Amino acid sequence: MTRLGPLRSRSPDPVALDAHAADNLRFIRETMERAGSFTAVPGWGGVAMGITALGAALVARRQATPEVWIGTWLGEALLAFGIAGWAMVRKSRAAKMPLLSGPGRKFALSFSPPLLVGALLTLVLYRRGLASVLPGTWLLLYGTGIVTGGAFSVKIVPVMGLGFMLAGAMALFSPAAWGNAFLAAGFGGLHILFGILIARRHGG
Repeated sequence: MTRLGPLRSRSPDPVALDAHAADNLRFIRETMERAGSFTAVPGWGGVAMGITALGAALVARRQATPEVWIGTWLGEALLAFGIAGWAMVRKSRAAKMPLLSGPGRKFALSFSPPLLVGALLTLVLYRRGLASVLPGTWLLLYGTGIVTGGAFSVKIVPVMGLGFMLAGAMALFSPAAWGNAFLAAGFGGLHILFGILIARRHGG
């Protein structure tokens, strides 16, 4: 009689290896996505920016001269950028990711030019007596900066930028008296809305 060797049961190793490989691929994919996106865009910081913008809108609407009105909103802009900077530093430290390396640097370089253009146009339009078009100009250029910078961030950021651009376009073609309301809706309402969404989906 031919001697039969011991029967071998099927090894579960291929299944385990497949599962392990899938986990590794998932980890690599998520790591590359994080490395390619600037995720330090502030969520709750954006909410705080929106709240201060609503306060600025209430103060600005009571001003009798264009100079004081513009000064109110420029003061709000400085305050908002201070809040945004603090929130981004805090969020990047919590995530243990450098703020200005890779995607963060690309975000800053793409976001800054429209803001610089906005600062220049503010001076030119004021000197030409065209302060009434400043709300639309500010919203449009700020939204442009968010869209271009958002190309290096999570998907919701450029969507927020499009919202600002839409508000700016509407303000430019609306009565001048509505300008302050558009600023409140944009810098106030949109910051609060998208700040909450960003905080819930991507952390504070």
